[in-house]
Amino acid sequence: MATSEQLKALIKSHFEGDAERFLTTALQLAAHEARKGHSAVAQDIRLIVDKGKQSSAKILPIKPDLEGLVIVVEPNIRLSQLVLPETLINKIKRILREFRQRSKLLKHGLSNRRKILLTGPPGTGKTMTAYVMAAEMKLPLYVVLVDKLVTKYMGETSAKLRQIFDLIQEKQALFLFDEFDAIGAERSRDNDVGEMRRVLNAFLQYIERDDSDSFIVAATNSIDVLDQALFRRFDDILQYAKPTESDIIQLVENRLGTFKAGYAPSTIAKVAEGLSHAEVAQACDDAIKEAILSGKTKVKEEHLLETLRDRKEAYRSFIAQQNASLTPLT
Repeated sequence: MATSEQLKALIKSHFEGDAERFLTTALQLAAHEARKGHSAVAQDIRLIVDKGKQSSAKILPIKPDLEGLVIVVEPNIRLSQLVLPETLINKIKRILREFRQRSKLLKHGLSNRRKILLTGPPGTGKTMTAYVMAAEMKLPLYVVLVDKLVTKYMGETSAKLRQIFDLIQEKQALFLFDEFDAIGAERSRDNDVGEMRRVLNAFLQYIERDDSDSFIVAATNSIDVLDQALFRRFDDILQYAKPTESDIIQLVENRLGTFKAGYAPSTIAKVAEGLSHAEVAQACDDAIKEAILSGKTKVKEEHLLETLRDRKEAYRSFIAQQNASLTPLT
């Protein structure tokens, strides 16, 4: 039988819309039943969890001429799952509030924010924010595969872009242009070619003329390369950064859920310093997996520190390789 704490955590995560914590608690229940010798029940719970993970981000069909260019998902990540600075959370809440009360704004000749630029290092929550906004607005999320959008054939990229904006007019949804700098780079850059300048000019025209009910969200890791003309086309710019000490502590607590034991927060934050939100979350998941496979109900501090150090070492190795590749030969 599940413990009272596990049951409370399961119920709480359900009503808070925290799918990740719900699945984590369910796996803890499976481990609890396995330790009691109820292997069949444990296996059933794990199968249910696996099936739930597969269906949590359901892929929806897209028009044949846009296959391979756009994918559509139904996100289920809620605002309560975002661990970001209060200033960013408040900006996201403002966007959501304006959307929910857009008819009130329209009566006064005003429109809600719906063209948003997200900037910051990889893994800091930009894509997750788009998923959260779509879920909170109860809109489908159309992810534009920018790497598929850009081709070497003259005129083809612009034609595909036109199809995307036709879809934006046709379907009310949240459209995410991830890795947006692939088409939004400054037009005067030395390594630019005429075709990409035409693509950027087309995007500027399309987004300025767009008066649909859809949301357009562009995300980039490199705001410094974006063309200056883009900024006035967006209603709001959200800037992301690596998590602070308090962010790390909150993220670890949220991610571990009922697997959390007694830790020294300052020690955890110090070891995780420099990691992104995604890397901290992945380290927590690694620690949870180790606990489950070892038949434990809690993640030990030393195991969590070990997985955080592993992530940090992997990050350092990657940066070292990147720097080495940029070092000129002598």
